[in-house]
Amino acid sequence: MFGSIGMPELMVILVIAMIIFGPGKLPELGSMIGKALRDFRKAVDAPEKKVGTPGSGKSEGKKE
Repeated sequence: MFGSIGMPELMVILVIAMIIFGPGKLPELGSMIGKALRDFRKAVDAPEKKVGTPGSGKSEGKKE
């Protein structure tokens, strides 16, 4: 599933998370993590829009 992490390890992690955060906070925590991952992927996949970077075409100071 996740490399060498099996089902027993995932169950232990889930139990520890429920002890630390409580069952009421887990859905909120999951949605926050999901939103952060979506925003990160969107930022990584977005095309770079740089206007006026050096080497991007004509030089403004030169006369041809």
